[in-house]
Amino acid sequence: MASHGVSERRACSLADLDRSTFQYPKREGGDEPLRKRLRELAGERRRFGYRRLGILLAREGLRANHKKLYRLYTEERLTVKRRRGRKRAMGTRRPMLMPAQINERWSLDFVSDALTDSRRFRTLCVVDDFTREALAVVVDVSLSGLRVARELDRLIEQRGKPKMIVSDNGTELTSHAIFRWAQDQRIEWHYIAPGKPTQNAFVESFNGRLRDECLNEHLFDRLDDARRIIEAWRTDYNTARPHTSLGGLAPAVFARRARSPRPTSLELRHGSAQRALITTQQQERKANGLS
Repeated sequence: MASHGVSERRACSLADLDRSTFQYPKREGGDEPLRKRLRELAGERRRFGYRRLGILLAREGLRANHKKLYRLYTEERLTVKRRRGRKRAMGTRRPMLMPAQINERWSLDFVSDALTDSRRFRTLCVVDDFTREALAVVVDVSLSGLRVARELDRLIEQRGKPKMIVSDNGTELTSHAIFRWAQDQRIEWHYIAPGKPTQNAFVESFNGRLRDECLNEHLFDRLDDARRIIEAWRTDYNTARPHTSLGGLAPAVFARRARSPRPTSLELRHGSAQRALITTQQQERKANGLS
């Protein structure tokens, strides 16, 4: 008004504003105590929305209607972000080193197939990454996280506890049952990056051999038939089948050698002549007649 040189009456007339409204003194809303307590409660109850926070405020005598409460709630930027999914087990994701001893690392994965009547079944494959032994191939129509935990307990009773277990991010292996089991057993659980099966190469390689040499070679009429045939193949895989990455040795033979102390300098091989210890994979393959 002062800059344009008009009176209050003239300015209110031009703005179509009642003079009493213009002259009404602004009063503070007194919302600061309510805002402060709202922020405190939101910090304590991070998953509470404004309605539940309003109930807590009302219990303390700080009452406000839902419209005002929502305005303060949004002005303070306390909106709860919607979670995209349930909480899953989270293991380590750092790069892994090659295992150097038995039970240093196990790998898990699932393979599916069908009976002759088209009913689907699944197999849980457990591999020792150092010896390449197939520790278990569990066959059933359903394999939950609880079932996986029970099978791992059975293996630990027979073989001992691994330092680390590697798996993909399947729902069974990221369940609460596996999360609790790994915590109770104090075993490090490593999840590979999503979409990177090569990070779990040992069990993926085993899955390929199982599919090619067993599942694709047989028809299974019943679940018991599948269990019997797959277990026989697993035994042969561990005890007789040559493994090229182990210098042609079967995994069980390699595991026995790894457990037993080896001579420090010389050993007997194919006769009485003493030969140097075989230290390279190529030499091991040659000694076993594979090259």
